[in-house]
Amino acid sequence: MYDYGLSVLSHYGLTASGTMRVRGALLCHTEQGDKLISEFGTAAEKLEQRYLLQCRITESGLLRCDQILRNEEGALATRGDDGGTYIVRNWYPGRECETGNSEDLIRASDALARLHTAAHLPVKMEYRRESLVEECIRHNVEIRKIRKYLQTKKKKNEFEKLLLASAGPYLEQGERAAAEMKASSYEKLRQRADEEGAVCHGEFSQHNILLENGRGETAVNFDKWNFDLQVADLGYFMRKILEKHGWSERAAERILNAYSARRPLDEGEIETLRLYLSYPWKYWKLANRYYGSRKSWISGRNTEKLKTLNAQQADWLRFVKGSFF
Repeated sequence: MYDYGLSVLSHYGLTASGTMRVRGALLCHTEQGDKLISEFGTAAEKLEQRYLLQCRITESGLLRCDQILRNEEGALATRGDDGGTYIVRNWYPGRECETGNSEDLIRASDALARLHTAAHLPVKMEYRRESLVEECIRHNVEIRKIRKYLQTKKKKNEFEKLLLASAGPYLEQGERAAAEMKASSYEKLRQRADEEGAVCHGEFSQHNILLENGRGETAVNFDKWNFDLQVADLGYFMRKILEKHGWSERAAERILNAYSARRPLDEGEIETLRLYLSYPWKYWKLANRYYGSRKSWISGRNTEKLKTLNAQQADWLRFVKGSFF
């Protein structure tokens, strides 16, 4: 019988007084506090590095995180009675960051800066993220390929028509962003980040920071952690928030001020942040997801996302080309 990993608790000397299914995991109330059980889906060596990273964060005292636990045999992953392999993490009370709440954005940005202050390890090149320049060039190739496919497709639905009609401007901006990144100080900054052993969360969004009233913040879900220039984390977080704020300079200022008050950014990092935000990530994501999916059926939600993206295009370009930076 599938038990969502509950059976592994005995390998940690724990018993559950209550359980609750949460997003992709099982939350357990135990005699040693709340624990989260989730399926193990990465290489064992990378999981070990994630454990060391989280130990570094915890020991810094700057921020809480969902620390992975070792079982009684010293292993980080445990096989359950249902045949699945699971990890167990510490879990803390708190709510996700509300994107429309200014105080939440300030707290989350400050927490990210604290995370970056603590997150350093000796670099292992196999966990180093792909160069941002190379990634953007690769995505541009993919957009051109998708555009060519749509141009030859005779019957197009609403989503496909919108995707093709908007491909040109987004591709033009993507190529401009890649060229500017290549000519910038990005690679030198990345080399410095390697020397410092800088680590990124990899997917820091409003969903992966828990805010507890009066008790601090907890960074969670480190599945995508990597070695990289840490401003990439900040750019990812800012993009997620600014898309919901119509690329408001006021919202951007709150985030950047809160972050840099804790971890100041130099001129090169500010420029890299601008260049990161100037790439059409959301368009590429929608196009790539479409191309890799069953094209006979298109989600109406994706059509609405593309319409919203196109409606914000002028505000986005005004922001990245304007005087904010």
